[in-house]
Amino acid sequence: MSFTVSDLIVETLKKAGIHRVYGIPGDSLNGFTDALFHDGTMSWQHVRHEEAAAFAAAGEAAVTGELAVCAASCGPGNLHLINGLYDAHRSHVPVLAVAAHIPSKEIGGFYFQETHPQELFQECSAYCELIASPTQLPYVLDIAIRTAVEKRDVAVLVVPGDVLLSEIDRPAEVSTIRPTVSVIRPSDAELDVAADALNSARRVTILAGSGCVGARDEVLALADAVQAPIVHALRGKEVIEYDNPFDVGMTGLLGFTSGYHAMEECDTLVMLGTDFPYREFYPEGATVIQVDLRGEHIGRRTRVDVPLVGTVKDTISALLPRLKPKTDGRHLERMRRHYAKAREDLDELAVNDHNRAPLHPQFVAKTVDQVATDDAVFLADVGTPVVWAARYLRMNGRRRLIGSFAHGSMANALPQAIGVQAARPGRQVVTFSGDGGLAMMLGELITLRQLNLPVKVVVFNNGALSFVELEMKAAGLVNFGTELQDPNFAAVASALGMHGTRVERPADLAAALEVAFDHDGPALIEVMTARQELSIPPTITFEQVKNFTLYATRTVLSGRGEELIDLAKTNVVRHLPV
Repeated sequence: MSFTVSDLIVETLKKAGIHRVYGIPGDSLNGFTDALFHDGTMSWQHVRHEEAAAFAAAGEAAVTGELAVCAASCGPGNLHLINGLYDAHRSHVPVLAVAAHIPSKEIGGFYFQETHPQELFQECSAYCELIASPTQLPYVLDIAIRTAVEKRDVAVLVVPGDVLLSEIDRPAEVSTIRPTVSVIRPSDAELDVAADALNSARRVTILAGSGCVGARDEVLALADAVQAPIVHALRGKEVIEYDNPFDVGMTGLLGFTSGYHAMEECDTLVMLGTDFPYREFYPEGATVIQVDLRGEHIGRRTRVDVPLVGTVKDTISALLPRLKPKTDGRHLERMRRHYAKAREDLDELAVNDHNRAPLHPQFVAKTVDQVATDDAVFLADVGTPVVWAARYLRMNGRRRLIGSFAHGSMANALPQAIGVQAARPGRQVVTFSGDGGLAMMLGELITLRQLNLPVKVVVFNNGALSFVELEMKAAGLVNFGTELQDPNFAAVASALGMHGTRVERPADLAAALEVAFDHDGPALIEVMTARQELSIPPTITFEQVKNFTLYATRTVLSGRGEELIDLAKTNVVRHLPV
């Protein structure tokens, strides 16, 4: 029996621990899918849009920490991968994309569906190469996998369809490529500089991000040594927030007042494994120490006085013996009291509100949190669903929270959930889907049904692109172009053979969620939520107040004063009897 380039790719992927590939078949990809068919041990996860294939691979890589694979046919097929691959690239999760290409003899001749994928994918990958000849195998394939695994990034193999079908000699042994584990920390001299800065500081605050994975104990030990409150970035929430006596919440646009003040009032800020992007939330005049495995990331957001290249775990382990434990905990205690008040204020918004309709989205998020399992994986759509997930989902060391938090793409939750559920069939997987995001990738509900993936899709239906409306209000603009004429998503789900239910009253929510979450297949719970709900940032500037006043004035002058009445009813008239 002949042995082809595609057969070698499949065998190498199996040795790398791959169990499934996400994609859509196409003529240029036929050699690869045929090799999968004849192998019979790897699963073909057939999605309805190639963007979903890349997002699903990114979701799998995020939940497993291991390499995941997607594939697409030439031209428009592999171009559809780009958005999901950008997300994987910016989230630093290992994904290999097999991007089929037009026949090799036709490249450069403006052939049907011709593009130049090896150029198009360069910006969203750490490695992207065209395999023009079978003789480039297996070393280019090995380099691609090794790059994706070691850099935790995207690698793209561009392979013409005829090359995928080309016969080659079977190698005596196929490479086994798995991630390595190294100790990486700064030099002793650099650690001494950091220790001197911390030993002389009076008010230290820690900002912890996703780079703290695997270093939770070390981060808490550092906070204890320097009596520092810990502010977490969104991607650090699942690592740092739970059972943490030093936690004072998030900062940034989605954050808490306590997180904002903990950074604003410190004299020394320690950034641990975070690329927190919002410059306006960094303190002015503070000494800044930044720890990051990628030295090129240091100083991208704010001026850094002490740059430390290394893993958070290894760097803190080497730094701790150099520190003089602090006994003055006034800064920490003040921020913990601030956090307790901020948490109380947020929880007061997450109420049934006398069974009024539509529902407050905070109440929806908190109820989902209470009904979901202790090891649930949550996927949040970019927009207001991320706000409610960040503020009301409780992490515990077993739960996960995954999203497009660095790339910020709409419609990420459902396709990412496909990859998470496929990789973790025994865990509960729940999306926080916006009505706009779900509509954008609505076809992937069919994927859930076809693959029988028991994902629970919670839809926050407020009939608008509500986060965009918040941005317009903050800019002093009248809301325009954001209204959505939605279908009955629950009825759509039912028509597809899924469990579908719509919730219009708070009193019905918990029971509806319990039934849907107990269902043994995919389920969709559509919740009708308030369009005018405001998510207030942790600090409000005079400019924002001025712009909001301008928005209100322009809205009235546009003859749409009823929107302001609805805004007041939603956000001001709470806790009062109907």
